[in-house]
Amino acid sequence: MRFHLPKGVARAGTLAAALALPLTLVAPAQADPDPRRLAGSVKAQPVIRHLEAFQRIADANGGTRASGTPGYDASRDYVADKLRKAGYKVTIQSFEFPFFIENSTATMARISPNPRTYAPTPPDGSSVGEFATMTYSGAGDVTATLQNVDLLLPPPAAPGSTSGCEAADFAGFTPGNIALIQRGGCDFRVKAENAQAAGAAGVIIFNEGQEGRTATVQGTLGEPTVTIPVVGASFEVGADLAAATTVVRLATDTESEIRTTSNVIADSRSGDPGKVVMFGAHLDSVTAGPGINDNGTGSAGILETALLVAKLPTVNKLRFAWWGAEELNLIGSEHYVANLAPAERAKIKLYLNFDMIGSPNYAYKIYDGDDSDAIGEPAGPPGSDEIEATFERYFDALRLPHGGTDFDGRSDYGPFIEAGIPSGGLFTGAEGVKTEEEARQYGGTAGVAYDPCYHRSCDTTANVSTEALLVNTGAIVHSAVTYAYDRSLPGATAARAGAPLRAHAEADPGADAGHHHATTR
Repeated sequence: MRFHLPKGVARAGTLAAALALPLTLVAPAQADPDPRRLAGSVKAQPVIRHLEAFQRIADANGGTRASGTPGYDASRDYVADKLRKAGYKVTIQSFEFPFFIENSTATMARISPNPRTYAPTPPDGSSVGEFATMTYSGAGDVTATLQNVDLLLPPPAAPGSTSGCEAADFAGFTPGNIALIQRGGCDFRVKAENAQAAGAAGVIIFNEGQEGRTATVQGTLGEPTVTIPVVGASFEVGADLAAATTVVRLATDTESEIRTTSNVIADSRSGDPGKVVMFGAHLDSVTAGPGINDNGTGSAGILETALLVAKLPTVNKLRFAWWGAEELNLIGSEHYVANLAPAERAKIKLYLNFDMIGSPNYAYKIYDGDDSDAIGEPAGPPGSDEIEATFERYFDALRLPHGGTDFDGRSDYGPFIEAGIPSGGLFTGAEGVKTEEEARQYGGTAGVAYDPCYHRSCDTTANVSTEALLVNTGAIVHSAVTYAYDRSLPGATAARAGAPLRAHAEADPGADAGHHHATTR
């Protein structure tokens, strides 16, 4: 990748020169390192070399770095080795998680009457077909009669179907048939488990049919409890299949099981252990690709930051974390927070998250700690507003535009916010579409996704803006040095009141503040 400085940086000459502009910071003691100087020392090439290493690892391991695969383990070892050599105390925190991979594209075809083959959604997500394999579907190849289960056709004006939610819905079900079930009322896993218990050889769950509920269901069963093939389909396909006595072939090629993966946690040797400043990024990719922007960029950014500040005699302890199994619903970060003793949790004074910081059609987005943007989700815990302001000052010093992005629970800040820990971070956009206004602010192309290769096999080193990557890595270094010497860190508080954050796997497929698209119901 050829590197070009962003326009705002070019006006100042270099990143270092730009950061020499007047800047108001959390005031350090006179002898403390200058955050601006260290941020200005960031070079693109060392960060890119980490991305190239992740790409080589994926290339050598089936094109993926997903948790539970050799590609993830090699990524973990690469990061841990760099940190140990730099002098960090490194902990590998292992945990079990539900692993899933779709090895090849599924098949769904009507054998009779009127034979027809339906368009599949491929494992790499490069397109959305008429049906899609559900996450944690079992594997199998079955041809059988389709049997309707408590369908509401035509659908009611408002969602109201409970098809497949009760065992009684399967009274009279013929074992060996394929169950045709309508979305609504309960989790997909409940529907699939009920069908399996009734002897179904496979399950098709189609969308319910109201406005906004007609597209192909891309869902998750949440855990590997079902051994038969389970797919989601569009309302049109489901209604078509339900209209006649139908024989269907359904074939899925999956692995769905409990595996072990790990987090990498690195603590600085210096600093007050009672005042921990924490930085995190998820290290895993999706199974479909190498995950270089998502989230090699965040992983590389905090790794290079850790290496640059390794020898600083910090006032506060710095802790860096690389999370496993984020792509399967934030499992690594949730495991970490859930297993902290209350006294240890209270020592973490703030958490900063970096998930996708080099999107090719990027926008500079700062997590909205004070809800000043009023985008939709609540503010973070008290102190999150101060973190947002620190990042804003950095971008203002570079004369670069920036905007807010919501805490909506779709990345690894979620468990920390739920624990009442002040949080913040940076994001450059995922599957959401860049607006005309953003194109005027940041360049790039309006009407196109921030990351057109999001969760796909093309998320390689060619899918990264080195401009955004350099600027955001500088921001991470700036925040690390700022908070390493801050004598008045925000403290951990009680969990924020109000409605819980939306679970990662239940996120609206149209949202853009995080990752996983699969819905649970």
